[in-house]
Parts: sequence; C-alpha cells; structure tokens
Amino acid sequence: MPIIVNLDVMLAKRKMRSNELAERIGITTANLSILKTGKAKAIRFSTLELICEILECQPGDIMEFVKEEE
Repeated sequence: MPIIVNLDVMLAKRKMRSNELAERIGITTANLSILKTGKAKAIRFSTLELICEILECQPGDIMEFVKEEE
C-alpha cells in the first residue's frame, strides 16, 4: 500500500502511549492499533483532526505517500 502511517513515530516524539491517545480521541485501542499498523481502509477526518490536535502535528506528519514501483 502506498500510504505509510507514521503514527507510532509521532507518539514516540510526544512521549505518549497508544492507550492514552485512544482514550483522548474516543476510539478503542484496537482501532488505533489497526490505524498504526496501516491496516485501516479509511480514517474519518474528525478522527484525524483530533489526532493532529492532541499530538500537535500536521496530517503529513502522520501519513506519507510512497509510490509503488512497477
């Protein structure tokens, strides 16, 4: 998949645990784990907005596009 999720990197930079972030944005730790591992098919803009607000970052800090080679 060409979208890479760097949420674990941002959590480490902010010295925050996954369960704390999940609690603060109102999702289960299981759903946050799915997002962190890049297995999520979609993310709501409202969830992304909360993540960025809490981690004080931009969406591009959390996700990046990497072109797949043919």
